[in-house]
Amino acid sequence: MSLPPPSAGRELANPPSDGISNLRFSNTSDHLLVSSWDKRVRLYDVSTNSLKGEFLHGGAVLDCCFHDDSSGFSVGSDNKVRRIVFNVGKEDVLGMHEKPVRCVEYSYAAGQVITGSWDKTVKCWDPRGASGPERTQVGTYLQPERVYSLSLVGNRLVVATAGRHVNIYDLRNMSQPEQRRESSLKYQTRCVRSYPNGTGYALSSVEGRVAMEFFDLSEAAQAKNYGTFATGGCDGFVNIWDGNNKKRLYQYSKYPSSIAALSFSRDGQLLAVASSYTFEEGEKSHEPEAIFVRNVNEIEVKPKPKAYPNPAA
Repeated sequence: MSLPPPSAGRELANPPSDGISNLRFSNTSDHLLVSSWDKRVRLYDVSTNSLKGEFLHGGAVLDCCFHDDSSGFSVGSDNKVRRIVFNVGKEDVLGMHEKPVRCVEYSYAAGQVITGSWDKTVKCWDPRGASGPERTQVGTYLQPERVYSLSLVGNRLVVATAGRHVNIYDLRNMSQPEQRRESSLKYQTRCVRSYPNGTGYALSSVEGRVAMEFFDLSEAAQAKNYGTFATGGCDGFVNIWDGNNKKRLYQYSKYPSSIAALSFSRDGQLLAVASSYTFEEGEKSHEPEAIFVRNVNEIEVKPKPKAYPNPAA
């Protein structure tokens, strides 16, 4: 077993025992929610490096997201959409898709859970209703292909599917997409993430490329903070990018395995890294699953000022 590089960050105790599908920091604390193929959803307190609780599901858990600091939502290969409450150990099934559910988001603006499935649908759920699909399901929206990734900012929902389709919705009117797009990347979409300022989204594909897209080009200059983002790949490296200038700012030392997921904390001071083999080379011996949390230094994420040539004398 190879040792992680010294700058990898703190390694969390009690990691998942099978592939990590996603991890997310809370919006209000340093709690970290983690879903994995060992059929479990785990809640960690990063500040104390402790496991706060876990739930066992009927199949691989493919995604998770927070509701509040001690509860969230999870989806997976058993087709179910769950609400999980860690402080009381309670679990409710909001409803089901016809095939595995790949992704889940919670809209604080609409008070709804949004799920995307390989059954080629996006569904919206009201978790405040009683359990049962007939009481919690708000709507079903057909997609051109299997849903691979969702991202939400404000009332704007971005849906990325197989076939390189991208649909953009306004949650206040889901009857049809605001825009239908095609990925500018050549290969299958792996992940989509909206910019925190709501001006656009980053789209990654399986060959390791990332495209920066904007909802309205006139808004591109409104980036908040530094407008930088992180990517992780099967090569075990995490890169920090200046999206506006399309330049790499920083590369962290190599992690023991593939980078399966990344999440910044609410204040951007911490970065959680899931080092977990993603089977890009098929079944083979690999390093065990691990979650590292590293401190983020300003020099790593702050774009460098452009160098302009001196004017001619």
